[in-house]
Amino acid sequence: MKAATVSFRESAIEDLQSIYDHIAEDNGPVRADRYIEKITAHCMKLSLFPNRGRASDDISPGLRILPFEGRVTIVYRIDDAGVRIVRVLYAGRDYADEEFPE
Repeated sequence: MKAATVSFRESAIEDLQSIYDHIAEDNGPVRADRYIEKITAHCMKLSLFPNRGRASDDISPGLRILPFEGRVTIVYRIDDAGVRIVRVLYAGRDYADEEFPE
């Protein structure tokens, strides 16, 4: 089985930066770096198991949702190019009210 390519849309990169900033403000940059690395590693595991997340076609066609440690929601799509992480939502943000680029 060939591993899928995992890529991050600009919106997901901006989300990760926002999470980093929030954690660094309260807990310092070292802890923020570690948490972002853990989130990113969790996303990269989708290269082997892309269907791992829950299908959420009711929100947007082709959308999949994968929780991480109860505080982060990874939102992604699978297409011919691989897995595209479209958003990384933190601390209970209601993903049903968010926009998810194609």
